[in-house]
Amino acid sequence: MRRISILLLILFNCFALASWSQTEPQGKHKIITFHAPGAGSGSGQGTFPQGIVAGGALAGYYIDSSNVSHGFVRSPDGTVTDFDVPGAAATGVNGMNQEGAITGYYFDTIGAHHGFLRAPEGAITTFDAPHAGSGNNQGTAACDINPRGEISGLYTDSSTVDHGFVRAPNGAIEEFDVPGAAQGLDTGCGTFYGLNPAGDYVGVYLDSGGVIHGWLRAPKGYITEFDAAGAGTGSGQGTFSIGINPEKAITGYYVDSTNVSHGFLRSPQGKYTTIDPKGSQGTFGVSVNPSKEVAGFYSDVKGVHGFSRSNRGEITSFDVPSATGGTFVSGNNPAGSITGYYVDSAGAAHGFLRSHEQ
Repeated sequence: MRRISILLLILFNCFALASWSQTEPQGKHKIITFHAPGAGSGSGQGTFPQGIVAGGALAGYYIDSSNVSHGFVRSPDGTVTDFDVPGAAATGVNGMNQEGAITGYYFDTIGAHHGFLRAPEGAITTFDAPHAGSGNNQGTAACDINPRGEISGLYTDSSTVDHGFVRAPNGAIEEFDVPGAAQGLDTGCGTFYGLNPAGDYVGVYLDSGGVIHGWLRAPKGYITEFDAAGAGTGSGQGTFSIGINPEKAITGYYVDSTNVSHGFLRSPQGKYTTIDPKGSQGTFGVSVNPSKEVAGFYSDVKGVHGFSRSNRGEITSFDVPSATGGTFVSGNNPAGSITGYYVDSAGAAHGFLRSHEQ
């Protein structure tokens, strides 16, 4: 599927480009690395956490040595459980809520994708948006799930055009489009904060000139389109809104007129703050927690590094030991713990958890 955690996987491939574990103290934080048992060790293979909830549980997907993806969930005690949707050719995970329900997508044998919901005890329900196509690279992809059990996502129709949807806890699906989305839209797949507890939902769309814009959809369906201050207006430039917290603070990144990326934090009132760690040549905000702490990653002359930004504006950079190919962040939780993956010298990905020392 073209949009498996699109905002992160595209960056993974552009930057270039773990099966053991270690615990590494780092100042007031410690970093634990891990891998799913069946994860491959070749380039582009490995373990890809997609976010973390309060208490430290996290979920994601791994790619095995045959380049097939499977879902996994890691409990706070470090136990990793893998799973697949029955009959799926491949399974991917995008979101998990505090109750342990997981959502994502799976491929069938002809290359169409479908949404799924995995209950905390493991039962799996599959679903499709009513107007989703059934051909190769068509179908339904679930992106995030909130505490109420609402699921956000996108579907690709038979004309290969993308649209958004929200699935209610009772299974009813509401489809929608952003008015300016002349070339389709995308959503906050790949971060657990793409959909907040109230049902506010963020994503991006492309206009007729190929410029990217952010959007915010309110629980009752009202859509606000927006652009970060400094965003470029050329093809491939613009605003990528990725994460939203319960108070409707939004993070992501924008690409300026010189094609350089900068992180941003958008306040609930619409005020923008640019986020760029010192020496950054490209910054990507990924997740914002209830305390307005932003997590993400950036590149400089030495490679790719993770960062966290406090609600006071203080930026802390970090690297996972052995991350010769870079440290990529995919989410933070209310306690400020951060997860993501690092890339080793062979190009394989390994999961990490960065948490406060006790």
